[in-house]
Amino acid sequence: MKISCFLMTSACAAFLLGCRAQPQSPPAQPHRISSQLGLQVVPLQVRSGGRTHDFKVEVAATEEQQATGLMFIESLAPNEGMIFPFPTPRPASFWMKNTMIPLDMIFVREDCTIAKIAVNTKPESLEPVGTEEPVEAVFEIAGGRSGELGIREGGCVTWPGGPAPRT
Repeated sequence: MKISCFLMTSACAAFLLGCRAQPQSPPAQPHRISSQLGLQVVPLQVRSGGRTHDFKVEVAATEEQQATGLMFIESLAPNEGMIFPFPTPRPASFWMKNTMIPLDMIFVREDCTIAKIAVNTKPESLEPVGTEEPVEAVFEIAGGRSGELGIREGGCVTWPGGPAPRT
């Protein structure tokens, strides 16, 4: 009798343990800007529509860093992004190969003003997104974020080492 009670108690315990809620994987966390990618991290400001928006961005300074950009990132925190500065102003064109999330691409002239915003670019697309107008840099943030913040063409983007706004 003791053995059968023990076996029944063990079987019930095993059943109950099997029925309890299994721990779930934590939800995907936004990409956190850090030096883990080996990139310099700097503050960046966007002034548009009478408001100032502060961001923390990784600087993709080399051709290799710019070729990789935000590939394989599954999410991006609301006030984080990446800046792609060029040694001299030039027309710029990007694609979204291996980019998992939509991005807003903000094309910045050498006087800090926003020349163009490509909103919610299509993930994984090989279609070029760009501007023929020479730009000093391209600033990427989470898709739709520029609209949420009211960032518009003509606004000003500044960061350490970037263009100084004209007065």
